[in-house]
Amino acid sequence: MKKCMFYEKLNERIKCNLCPHNCLISEGEMGICKQRKNINGKLISLNYSKITSLGVDPIEKKPLYHFMEGTKTFSLGSMGCNFSCKFCQNYRIAKEENPYYEIVEPKEAVEKALDNNIPSISFTYNEPTVWYEYVLETAKLAKENNLKTICVTNGFINSEPLKKILEYIDAFNVDLKAFDSSFYKNLCGGRVEPVLNSLEIINKKAHLEVTTLVIGGDKGNVKDVKNIIKWISKLDRKIPLHLSRYFPAYMMKEPPTDIETLIKLKNIGEEYLDELYIGNVPGIK
Repeated sequence: MKKCMFYEKLNERIKCNLCPHNCLISEGEMGICKQRKNINGKLISLNYSKITSLGVDPIEKKPLYHFMEGTKTFSLGSMGCNFSCKFCQNYRIAKEENPYYEIVEPKEAVEKALDNNIPSISFTYNEPTVWYEYVLETAKLAKENNLKTICVTNGFINSEPLKKILEYIDAFNVDLKAFDSSFYKNLCGGRVEPVLNSLEIINKKAHLEVTTLVIGGDKGNVKDVKNIIKWISKLDRKIPLHLSRYFPAYMMKEPPTDIETLIKLKNIGEEYLDELYIGNVPGIK
């Protein structure tokens, strides 16, 4: 456990200023992410150094197609998330209580990457921003040792902590789940506007790629994808967009997205974006 950054005391409660939920947390209680707790009037990170997933991945798996192409990345994940996506692909570590973990301190994580000649560290699998203090400290050590750093995130973070961590993160892949506020509210437990703000900030400072999980059916976001494409093109048409095929997961049981739908959306998007890819479909890129 470690004392958190970005919070303030308000009488008997603590206000967490890390993400746009801005949770008001009473003594002994936790925020929405379930990883930041009010203990004796201090906000404490519960998942600091707790690693639930560790591995070596092709960097393209993040997915990053235009950053250190063809290299491996040392991937680390913890537990917790500030969203509640009904289609979560990693719900066992993001939402379930007490998943298996091992302790890996920031120095040890960097040493593992160096010992295996891996040129980058990725913070991924669960939501890295709810693991903020560990990610920041590890990224600082990585930069001191000439390692690149990568963050795979939902982008739901306040501007001040985002700008702070941008000093130490080289590349981001941000999930833009929809362009519809009701989709974010009803299926993700969040809002789209802070994510769009994060994308604007990140694009000025780091390499940025965006992923949208394309979900068909009445509850899906297929109709939204063209709006996503147009918005990204106005920000920078050179930003790569990955249209990822949905498969049933967690609480969502709709059938997998039709491959024809993905191809059609890619064809539409190529009018607006220079780099657009299909993901989760073997043999198609």
